[in-house]
Amino acid sequence: MKVSVIAVILALCLTCTSAAKEATKKTKKPKLYVPQIDCDVKAGKIINPEFIAKCPPGCQDVKYRVYGTDIYASFSSVCGAAIHSGIIDSSGGKILVQKVAGHSGYKGSFSNGIRSLSLPRWRESFIVSEGKPRKGVTYPPTLEYSSSKSSTVKSGETFRKDYRTTPIPSLTTQVTTTTPAPTTTATEPINVTPKPTAPLMTTRTTTTTAAVKPRPPVHRVRDIGSSSVHPAYSSVAAAASRQIQAVQGRGQNQALRGTSTYASNRNVPRATTGLQRQEPVAAFRKPAGPPLNLGFSSKEELNPKPLEPVSQGNPNCKVDLSFLIDGSWSIGKRRFQIQKQFLSDVSQALDIGIAGPLMGIIQYGDDPSTEFNLKTYANSRDLRNAIEKISQKGGLSNVGRALSFVNKNFFSDANGNRGGAPNVAIVMVDGWPTDKVEEASRLARESGINIFFVTIEAADENEKQNVIEPNFVDKAVCRTNGFYSINVPSWFSLHKVVQLLVKRVCDTDRLACSKTCLNSADIGFVIDGSSSVGTGNFRTLLQFVANISKEFEISDTDTRIGAVQYTYEQRLEFGFDKYSTKQDVLNAIKRINYWSGGTSTGEAINYASEHLFSKSKPNKRKIMILITDGRSYDDVRVPAMTAHQNGKIVLFLQGVIAYSIGIAWAAQDELEAIATDPDKEHSFFVDEFDNLYKFVSKIIQNICTEFNSQPRN
Repeated sequence: MKVSVIAVILALCLTCTSAAKEATKKTKKPKLYVPQIDCDVKAGKIINPEFIAKCPPGCQDVKYRVYGTDIYASFSSVCGAAIHSGIIDSSGGKILVQKVAGHSGYKGSFSNGIRSLSLPRWRESFIVSEGKPRKGVTYPPTLEYSSSKSSTVKSGETFRKDYRTTPIPSLTTQVTTTTPAPTTTATEPINVTPKPTAPLMTTRTTTTTAAVKPRPPVHRVRDIGSSSVHPAYSSVAAAASRQIQAVQGRGQNQALRGTSTYASNRNVPRATTGLQRQEPVAAFRKPAGPPLNLGFSSKEELNPKPLEPVSQGNPNCKVDLSFLIDGSWSIGKRRFQIQKQFLSDVSQALDIGIAGPLMGIIQYGDDPSTEFNLKTYANSRDLRNAIEKISQKGGLSNVGRALSFVNKNFFSDANGNRGGAPNVAIVMVDGWPTDKVEEASRLARESGINIFFVTIEAADENEKQNVIEPNFVDKAVCRTNGFYSINVPSWFSLHKVVQLLVKRVCDTDRLACSKTCLNSADIGFVIDGSSSVGTGNFRTLLQFVANISKEFEISDTDTRIGAVQYTYEQRLEFGFDKYSTKQDVLNAIKRINYWSGGTSTGEAINYASEHLFSKSKPNKRKIMILITDGRSYDDVRVPAMTAHQNGKIVLFLQGVIAYSIGIAWAAQDELEAIATDPDKEHSFFVDEFDNLYKFVSKIIQNICTEFNSQPRN
């Protein structure tokens, strides 16, 4: 048998030599082969400093991260960067990639449907241009990857695969030959007779061929993929290889055999003793088999992946956002999917993150329910995946009920409401609601929720008779000037308003409903500390001041509190800029010491106007709450009028709104003279100090009613 095998090999070698000489005469210059890369391939994983590659369709997905603008960090998806830079579109195409030095910073931007992220620094960069070769530059037909992608071994070295790692992505190559294209047939993986020493595989990345070392002593078979051997030789020599395989493998151990699925694959390379047939495109995949030890546990330990930086969100769009999506039966399954895609596109354009916008979703039908709240997802990728999993509830389109639910339940600390970020609710409506929205919207607005309506396929003239509440959008939104409402004629054009909606939501200076009666005032208390009050009653009076103060949202940018105490003289207890937290304000009120003396209310108003309200911010509402228990020793009418006029002239035409609270012996005519018109809304009287608490809610209600009665357009 050995003699016959040797005879076969000699005969085939002679044939091979003749064929090689003939093929040399007819060899043509090979065409440039452009290797294809996957969407998730990062530039840093490719060793070549300059290369041309082809991107597949669909690389615009947000999961393929891109870092930088024009010049990209090598940690970026190559194809994603090509789309971002405008070289190709989502259908893919050829690109030229050139590696350049690393930068100290990469600026993110939104371009061509892809939002790139910022990165402080990276060790290597790259630029992308049109996929045309430059003169004088030779481009490789295959790409070399770092060890985490594939393995490169010099010719003549041995390399053993570690079968404990995950499957290796396919590596493709192309060999140009003048011989007729052979018909490819599937063959079983070889059977190798067990030897005392396990066989090793020799590989060369430029051709992805493999040679098996039959036994020690070591005798390395020449890699026929080497440039010194003509390509035509591989076709003939492969036949000899298969003859040897048949002799060696018949009935022996199948140590290198994979699963049945693997064995039937047409593109699976066949391990040989040194010769292998090359297909025009050969796929190199790792077969299943027993683990072999190279002294490390996995490929990842050769080249650890750097941690991907996580976007902190767009800091110029810090809002807490609730989407109310229509899950009614009227919308149908197809349009519900379009609605989800719209939400996904908006979340990507917003750039969700803890330093920027956060987003939750409520689906409404007959009743609303929270799909997820503000703190559930902190980046656009996870949010988009969650949106895809939302299923339709069905039912009616009860928008009013959904708005009430949002107002009472959604924007809470437990659900991730941040307090300092404006609250925004975007309502998606197919056609028109099946309940009334005006009252629920008003209450939500008074709570500081900025309401936007996106109506799709609104009622036409023939359908308007079916609408329960005409002009429901104008009755619901924060302003009726068109800023808070978007009407889309068709579901299939909904994607066109993504950028418009994002721009409006992020324009925090125009979110009028964020300025509420509870977070937009400078409130100054003018407190009677005369002898008639007494120590005990003075403590009750301070508790009344504290009870009003704690109802407001207190901070440097929200409501601020100041206090003046007066007798014959006046004293500034603390100004508006002294304390910036509610607890600090309450503690400061508690520390005010009773002064005792006469009652000069008129002078106290002058003092408060000059020393307290003159330091108020121009964009704040100025509210004075004066508390006294008796008639003043001086005139209160002229100082009260002066305070109002000073507000109009000095404080940007915004007057000081005065509330007067009288106790026991206070004079009603003086209380009315001090109070802003109408007197009955701004002047209160109580016979005992212990009954002051009864007016806390009434005063708060009047302050808010007055605020919300301002023009909304």
